[in-house]
Amino acid sequence: MAFADLLEKIGGMGRFQVLQVALLVTPVLLVASHNLLQNFSAAIPDHHCRIRLIGNATSPGHANRTTQKPGVEEEDLLWIYIPKDVAGKPEKCRRFVTPRWHLLNSSADDSHNVTQVDTEPCYDGWIYDNSVFVNTIIMEWDLVCNLRTRRQMAQSIYMGGVLVGALVFGSLADRFGRKPVLSWSYLQMAVAGLCTAFSPNLTAYCIFRFLVGMSYSGIILNCMSLVLEWVPTKVRTIAGTVVGYSATTGQIILPGLAYALPDWRWLQFAVSVPFLAFFVYSWWFAESARWLILSNRLEQAVKVLKRVAQINRKMEEGEKLSTEVLKASMQKELSLTRSSYTAVSLVRTPTVRRISCCISSVWFATSFAYYGLVMDLQNFGFSIYLIQVAFGCIDIPAKLGAAIGMSYIGRRTTQASSVILAGLAILANIFVPQGKLRSNRSGERHRCLALCIATACTRCSENQSHEVVWQPMALSW
Repeated sequence: MAFADLLEKIGGMGRFQVLQVALLVTPVLLVASHNLLQNFSAAIPDHHCRIRLIGNATSPGHANRTTQKPGVEEEDLLWIYIPKDVAGKPEKCRRFVTPRWHLLNSSADDSHNVTQVDTEPCYDGWIYDNSVFVNTIIMEWDLVCNLRTRRQMAQSIYMGGVLVGALVFGSLADRFGRKPVLSWSYLQMAVAGLCTAFSPNLTAYCIFRFLVGMSYSGIILNCMSLVLEWVPTKVRTIAGTVVGYSATTGQIILPGLAYALPDWRWLQFAVSVPFLAFFVYSWWFAESARWLILSNRLEQAVKVLKRVAQINRKMEEGEKLSTEVLKASMQKELSLTRSSYTAVSLVRTPTVRRISCCISSVWFATSFAYYGLVMDLQNFGFSIYLIQVAFGCIDIPAKLGAAIGMSYIGRRTTQASSVILAGLAILANIFVPQGKLRSNRSGERHRCLALCIATACTRCSENQSHEVVWQPMALSW
């Protein structure tokens, strides 16, 4: 009798499993928000150079035209101090060295014919359009023009935290258990997220975002482990899909939160403080009995299994459990504990090496495409809030298709189809003409449709990858 049979005897997918899965997937709602938060907290509003002498500038022969008059006078100042770009909008990074007062009396527009000698950088800072975003890190720390790459740097540092967190918390979970590492990840997410909201400068912001990225990996990895290790094999696909849909719901909730809280500090605070509650109730979780058994902690495993049997109203089956029963029923699994496994074990044998390379390649392609799409929402030409909702909603049929495909077609076929379709959809965007079609709404709709399909396929692939990692590895040792 293997662990799956033992799990069926104490209730299978009983009350305990339903409750534990529900409590585990709830934090995933806001974990997804942290993952895509910089789309809103680091959004780039329209901006132009701050105009010098904005309070008392007057022009020769225009003594009555002062900047203190409302309306058109302010537009006049923008016209004479800021050159226009090729689209006829104010330049974002340069201004005239001296005001061009003659433009007020001339129908001619020579602002396109200026040279670098005629203009200068924005020495006095920038003016931002806060009609959409009240405050972002871009506006607060002037991460535009020569500093615009620091926005991408901040996101790269966050993703570096995700990478380090996967390595650190994955190893710690195998050594100390899923439950304590998950609880710590909740606490780290709460503390680091709240500290991010109060960051005084970009350096502190990047440090705390790195820690948030680490905790993101700790939560996702151990949440998925506890879900899949406590549910019967026959419902494992459904359980994995539920976790995926929780992340999808989080993507849909995020633009609503961002719209209600247009100041990035309040938005960061709102998506971080609930993790304090998640940390508190995480101590109710049951440690993975399978991990306890394979770690030779049989007495703890018996205690946990009896608790699960009691919650599932299988008291008689729970009373029959003992360390001797576990040893007899899981003799094969216990024999595996005599060998120690490291990262090198993933490439030691031909079968496992092939599986590791294939899964790693799929994860790389999926993540590369997905984050390349969802972290560039402002360039889609539509409302960033609507695009984020669309990307979240497209996940629903994608993950449903993944679940159906894995159940009736097979994991490999469904996985391969998802990756190929994602690649084709991204390539199709190349053939949307750069000229007049892309300049109108039709071109933007074609582009948006292609990239939404690509995003759906990458999410479908990612949803399968969690379970593909789980299934073949255990069968290939």
